[in-house]
Amino acid sequence: MLHDRVLVRTDIPEGERRSTGGIVIPATAAVGRRLAWAEVVAVGQSVRTVEPGDRVLYDPEDRAEVEVRGVAYVLMRERDLHAVAAERLEGSEDSTGLYL
Repeated sequence: MLHDRVLVRTDIPEGERRSTGGIVIPATAAVGRRLAWAEVVAVGQSVRTVEPGDRVLYDPEDRAEVEVRGVAYVLMRERDLHAVAAERLEGSEDSTGLYL
């Protein structure tokens, strides 16, 4: 990984999904702009706020996909991340574990 790049693995596969009520939403359904969560796999040497293993919130519309050994990943810049959820951020009593 180079500079400020972050390599993430998405949580949910593309295609149909289910709502919290159990309704199947087909892949062709038009939905509003929705952010997605992913797990950080690798980071470049200039990345300061995330580490491998963290969960990050990103915009799936602004992504560059890459396939490594048959597994699909998303490659993005650190500045394109919207939030970071990490166990290490839950240290204090008033912390939510979410870094925006």
